[in-house]
Amino acid sequence: MKGLLVSGFTAIGTGAGAMLTLHAESGLDPLHSVISEYAFQASGWLLPASLTLFAVGSGLIAEALRRSGANRWVVALLVAWGASMFLIGAFPTDRPGVPLSLSGGIHRYAAFAAFLVMPAAGFLLAKARIRYARTMRVLSGVALGALLLVVVPYVVRMFGIPLSNDDIPAGLTQRVVVVTEIGVLALAGLSMLRPAARRVSAALA
Repeated sequence: MKGLLVSGFTAIGTGAGAMLTLHAESGLDPLHSVISEYAFQASGWLLPASLTLFAVGSGLIAEALRRSGANRWVVALLVAWGASMFLIGAFPTDRPGVPLSLSGGIHRYAAFAAFLVMPAAGFLLAKARIRYARTMRVLSGVALGALLLVVVPYVVRMFGIPLSNDDIPAGLTQRVVVVTEIGVLALAGLSMLRPAARRVSAALA
């Protein structure tokens, strides 16, 4: 199981490195530009590569949790998060100002699913009082709060009120969600490196 965790951490770390490289080379304003917009930059290929690596890392950590006897719902949520990350990368969003396409719709709803399921997994793991439970609970709460701020602009636009990403810190709130959720995933893996934590996780089964 340690091999699964090491491989998972490697995938997550490499994915994070690819994401940071993309941000550094693109020159977009991270406060207002959402992450999906980076796909249209010269180094845009790094976005699906990064998301795919996150998906692989999530799958590996989910398998380590499954083997440790963790709650099957936690495992399923991590797998769902990884699948959503893959779909987000495989189906790029539409360029700004273009009507929502099938690819853009899949991208949007896969992102919403991913943003929702990881905090749920984090709260379930924290409930088991595993190692880092308190930090995991805080990160999950911050992720849900930031997700609410991400969703509000879409609701406002549904009522016909014009609101662009330049008017709000859309990029910032989205990045808070992503960073906190990757933090939850990393802590889920780290918690398995301690035998005592694995026994607590098994009690959830």
